[in-house]
Amino acid sequence: MINKDKIVNQIKEHKQNANLNFRLKTDTQRFTKELFATLFNFPNDLDEDLDRLERLFENLVELACWDIDKKCSKVWDEYVAELPEVLRKLNLDAEAIFNNDPAAASIEEVYLAYPGFYAIAIYRLSHALYKKGFPIVPRLMTEYAHHVTGVDINPGAEIGEYFFMDHATGIVIGETAVIKDHVKLYQGVTLGALSVAKDLQAVKRHPTIEENVTIYANATILGGDTTIGANSIIGGNVWLTKSVPPYSLVSHKPEILIRELEQK
Repeated sequence: MINKDKIVNQIKEHKQNANLNFRLKTDTQRFTKELFATLFNFPNDLDEDLDRLERLFENLVELACWDIDKKCSKVWDEYVAELPEVLRKLNLDAEAIFNNDPAAASIEEVYLAYPGFYAIAIYRLSHALYKKGFPIVPRLMTEYAHHVTGVDINPGAEIGEYFFMDHATGIVIGETAVIKDHVKLYQGVTLGALSVAKDLQAVKRHPTIEENVTIYANATILGGDTTIGANSIIGGNVWLTKSVPPYSLVSHKPEILIRELEQK
């Protein structure tokens, strides 16, 4: 016979984090989905939707803000005030996708069906909260978008206007990456960090991408000191750990070997 009480006590002994509550993850996902719908669904009652979002946010405060005085409960009003600017930027992102992708039949298709748009939308909504210092929830928001779209954008990254991710799946953008305006990324691009010690967490570890840069599929660009100059084109499968000047064209030249068939 199994000794259930003994097993329960052993599990309790190994539970180490009193703050860990998986409701925070599921409630953040609900908040994220309703926040997206509030901005883009039409028609809707914005007053009613914002009131409901505030109640959901108050619940996140209870779950995520472990300080006794709950200072982050004061964030909501400041956050809501930023939503019109976030929406303005997202409309530019949608325009960038529609104008750059011949397969986009309508702007509505971009809002409803493009994983790159959904990923950048949740990034921008989480980044505004990240800047307020709200704990863990911004990361859970972008991790939800990662789960849905295959795009991994850390909420701490800085991304400019008119941002375009084509196909988007597999794109990784690290916490200290800086992306300027009118940048285009294709699937599988990584803007990552070279291996650094944990105590260098506050140091810029991810690259800077200047204006009007295009980076094609599966390119990898690493390092906090790496800057891709404005108006450059980075070809597919390129690996970069050093800066390139403006107007550069960087390509990966594959070696092609023709296999000779044996004569019979």
